[in-house]
Amino acid sequence: MNTSGALNLSEDQLQLIINQVIGEYCTDADVGKKMIPIEASARHVHLCQKDVEALFGEGHQLTPKRELSQPGQYLCEERVTVIGPQGSFKHVAVLGPARSESQVEVSRTDARQLGVDAPLRESGDTAATPGLFLLSDNGMVQLKQGVIVARNHIHMTSSDAARLGVQDKQEVDVKIETDRPVTFHKVLVRVKDSFNLAMHIDFDEANAVGLPSGAKGELVA
Repeated sequence: MNTSGALNLSEDQLQLIINQVIGEYCTDADVGKKMIPIEASARHVHLCQKDVEALFGEGHQLTPKRELSQPGQYLCEERVTVIGPQGSFKHVAVLGPARSESQVEVSRTDARQLGVDAPLRESGDTAATPGLFLLSDNGMVQLKQGVIVARNHIHMTSSDAARLGVQDKQEVDVKIETDRPVTFHKVLVRVKDSFNLAMHIDFDEANAVGLPSGAKGELVA
């Protein structure tokens, strides 16, 4: 008798269970397609610990408010005002945890309103990007660089990548069927086993396609 509590399943039985689980999350229209959840990302700020303390006080730690779709990432209670040469945005979300460098992610429309020429970059690639000021009730920080328009990208695990037939850093096409259907080209694949499967686009892109809640896209190339 097996008293270890482990299940001894054949490969056929295991595949049947996997197919059943996948089926619970897929509509009939999704069967046979490489469907990916789509999420719209609003303007937000990532802070290094030095800037956290400059803005909110010595020894201050970011305060989680709500978990985000990616494990370990969270919306913070803290908010900041983002100030550019020509405009500003109040109550901008801060996302945690603290990073090694501060970064501000905006849309093209946001960048124009701020008066900064923010380049299209992968998150974390902030070399030779414009800066601006961050203001809180307790302090101000000048970022010498760090303002970007984030490339649309797909988070996935290595098992997702194997199932979808893609690799880390690969560029793919994703078709979104809405009232204003479009295919996004050169979408960056980011593979890490701590990720949850999701494609992230900014609000300019989401508004352009009329992205509904719970939208999915199909990986087509």
